[in-house]
Amino acid sequence: MIPSGRIALVDVNNCFVSCERLFRPDLEGKPVVVLSNNDGCVVARSAEVKALGVAMGAPWFKFKHLARQHDIVALSSNFPLYADMSNRIMSLLAQFSPHQEIYSIDECFLDFSGLHPDLTRYAQEMRQRVLQWLGLPVCVGIASTKTLAKLANHIAKKQAHWHNVCDLTVLEPAARDDLLTGISVAEVWGVGRQLTQALNTIGIHSVKDLRDADPARIRQRFSVMLERTVQELRGISCLALDEIASPRQQIISSRSFGRTIHRMEELEAAVTLYVSRAAEKLRQQHSVAGAIQVYIRTNPHQSGEPQYSPSFIVPLTDATDDTLQLNAAAIIGLKRLFHPGYAYAKAGVTLMELAPKHQAAMNLFTDVAATTRRTTLMQTLDAVNRKYGKNMLGTGIAGIAARQAWSVKLGNRSPNYTTRWGELAVVHAS
Repeated sequence: MIPSGRIALVDVNNCFVSCERLFRPDLEGKPVVVLSNNDGCVVARSAEVKALGVAMGAPWFKFKHLARQHDIVALSSNFPLYADMSNRIMSLLAQFSPHQEIYSIDECFLDFSGLHPDLTRYAQEMRQRVLQWLGLPVCVGIASTKTLAKLANHIAKKQAHWHNVCDLTVLEPAARDDLLTGISVAEVWGVGRQLTQALNTIGIHSVKDLRDADPARIRQRFSVMLERTVQELRGISCLALDEIASPRQQIISSRSFGRTIHRMEELEAAVTLYVSRAAEKLRQQHSVAGAIQVYIRTNPHQSGEPQYSPSFIVPLTDATDDTLQLNAAAIIGLKRLFHPGYAYAKAGVTLMELAPKHQAAMNLFTDVAATTRRTTLMQTLDAVNRKYGKNMLGTGIAGIAARQAWSVKLGNRSPNYTTRWGELAVVHAS
């Protein structure tokens, strides 16, 4: 009999580290971390580094001594590589289910309902296909709801006897109870540190404790969302598979600088670059923005330095996706904010009041012919950058591919093995 109502959660083990090891086999078995922009914090760790007690998000400078002691390899993040590998693995996983929800760069839900009489074997075949075709290790959790599938994936990772695939639906009730009793409630999807502490105070410590809690009491004391989590742990589906990602309600583009900057011209160049990136994303989701927020920041960790962190929202007369119009508004905001005498460490823009482009209203004074020409210009801009690479063509500094002195530090970034002809991996056969 083929089971129905089955959701699988598939994710790549230590995704960024696994992508790096794929093209650097010499890193296998060695402690490896991948760092955030400007090599500031740990955003991915190998199992060897986890065993040394390095936490996710930890400032890397605090572990330099540990790195020297254990020969930890620290790499700058290489998001073009990770995004390309993500696209490949999501395309491959889509072949195993007619319904897929891509949840993040390294994980997706698949609807396994009615697909195979032995879902564990089916998932193992999927794992082997991913490993053989792409060289990336994945774990699979299978259950009747999304929340339970996330938990099953956690179990597949942490308990070796599952061999990287955990199907909770095949367990007898008593065995499932024993399993859930041994797992902290902190491992439930959506239950963070503060909520864990609050649940502990009322005697809820394990996943089973939360599953068996009174939903009405949970709703009254915490939230409707946590009540739904209780229902999902009981196998009652409250979260549908979302096959089409909802358009974002706002788009943010910001970066910390590789060094502090002091001049308006440099801030203007950075903001122009960030507006170009945000506007391209805006057009990708076929939206327009009704306002743009600009902000600049000094470094709050530099004690003794004067601090200044203002922001300013510029409303737009007509909602638009035009890079030139958005940038003009952003520069107006930036000029309102800028004051000399500060060491600026970060800038950013947020596109706000997003709406579908086909719903954008025109006023009596709209020059339809000029609007059409600008739309064609933006489409050409995006087409050139898709074909020849990011920032190949843009406005002002955004059209200059060379790195700026204030650009993000990427001191130890791996090559773009899959996205640049000049950096393709070379294989020698003997």
